[in-house]
Amino acid sequence: MKSCDYKLSVLLVLAGVLAWVQGGPALAQPAQAAEAPAQQELDPQAFAQCVEQLTARALQEQIEPEVVASQMGAVQYVARVIELDRRQPEFTETFHNYLGQRVNDYRVQKGRTLLKQHYDLLLQLTHQYGIPPQYLVAFWGLETNFGSYLGKMNVLDSLTTLACDPRRSEFFTIELLEALRLVEAGVADHSTMLGSWAGAMGNMQFMPSAYRRFAVDADGDDKADLWNSLPDAFTSAAHFLNKLGWQRNLRWGREILLPTDFDYSLAGRDVRKPLTEWRLLGVRDVAGNRLPALDLKSSVLIPSGHAGPAFIVYENFDVIMGWNRSEFYALAVGHLADRINGGGELKVAPPDDERLTVETVQWVQQALNAAGYDAGPADGIFGTRTKRALRDLQKARGWVADGYLSDAALQRLQAVSKESPDRQIQNGESL
Repeated sequence: MKSCDYKLSVLLVLAGVLAWVQGGPALAQPAQAAEAPAQQELDPQAFAQCVEQLTARALQEQIEPEVVASQMGAVQYVARVIELDRRQPEFTETFHNYLGQRVNDYRVQKGRTLLKQHYDLLLQLTHQYGIPPQYLVAFWGLETNFGSYLGKMNVLDSLTTLACDPRRSEFFTIELLEALRLVEAGVADHSTMLGSWAGAMGNMQFMPSAYRRFAVDADGDDKADLWNSLPDAFTSAAHFLNKLGWQRNLRWGREILLPTDFDYSLAGRDVRKPLTEWRLLGVRDVAGNRLPALDLKSSVLIPSGHAGPAFIVYENFDVIMGWNRSEFYALAVGHLADRINGGGELKVAPPDDERLTVETVQWVQQALNAAGYDAGPADGIFGTRTKRALRDLQKARGWVADGYLSDAALQRLQAVSKESPDRQIQNGESL
C-alpha cells in the first residue's frame, strides 16, 4: 500500500460506495487525508443556546450561582478542539509510529534520571499505594513529557465546546460540571484553568472528575495543586491508580513469542485465560522459555498483527486503561516503565505499515458490512467490532486471522471487493 496509485484507488472506491449508499455525493473530504471528515462549526446562536442549557443544568446541580454566572458567561467556542477530537492518534496511527514517538531514547534516559532524582518520594508512594516508581514516571512522561508541556488551552472553553458537540456530549457535560466545582473550591478559574484540548490538567493530565475525586494535597499547603507541586501530582497519580485497583507486586504484562500455529482468534482483551493455558498453547517469553504454570488470568495482544510484537497482559494493564481507554497508550506506559526500570527494547519490532486514514477505514467498514461481516457503523474508527469483522473474513478466506489492517490485508480486501462486481449485496451495494 505504499504507492500513491493504490491510496488513490481506495479513496475513489470509498467515494463511490458512500455515494451509492447515501443516494448523493460522497462525504466531504478533509484538507489532509489523515484527518477525520470535516465537522461543521457550531454557529454562534446554537452555541449560545447550548451554553444556556449547560448553565441551567449547572444551577440544577446546586453549583453556586455566582460561580456559574462568572464562568459560563466567559466561555467561548473553540473550533480547534473539535478538529483535534477527530484526529486522535489512537484512531488512525500505527503501533509502530505511536510507540516510536512516545517510547524513545530521550524519554527513557530522561525518565531514568528523574526516577533517581525523585526516588525517595516515589518509594514512599510505593509503600503507601503499591505503585512502583517507574510507572509513575512513565505516566508523567507520556502525559506531559515530564512536566515540560502542561497544555495552554482554556479548560472551561474546551469542555463547553465538547459538551455542545453531539459525539460525547454527556461525558463532557459532566466534566464541565466537575470543572465548575473546582472553581467553586478555589482550585482555579476561567483565566487560570489551562490544560489539554480535552480538558485534562496538570503534570498528570487529570480530567476534572479525577481531579476532584483523587487529587491529594501532599505538600501540606492546604491545596492539591497538580500544576505546580510534584509531590501533589505524584501522590495524586498513585492514589488514582490505587483506587482503580492496582495489584501490588504484579507487572502490567510483557512481550511474548507466539507459536507458528497460534489461533489468532484468541488474541484480544475479550479472551482471558490463566497462564497455565497459554503455556499449554505454546506461548513463550522472549527468551524462549515456557510461561510459568500459574493460575493468573491474562490476555494476548497483537497491536500490529501477527508480524509484529505480541504481549501478554494482566490485571494492571486494565488499570492503566482505566486511566486512558487506548490499548496503544497502555502498552506504551508499560513498555516505557520497563525501559525506565532498566529493560531493553522490544525483541520484535512493529512493522512500519502505512498510517490509516479515516476515509480508508470507512471504506473497509463499508466493504466488510457489505460482505456480511458486522463491522459496525462506518465511523472511520478501527475499533473492536471492525477488528472482529476483519478477523472473521480472514478466517473464512484461510488467511492469518489476526484482525489487523496491514498494508497486505488492505490490498487483499480490495481484491475481494472486485471479485463479483455484478453481485448485489445488502444496502444496494456491490463489492
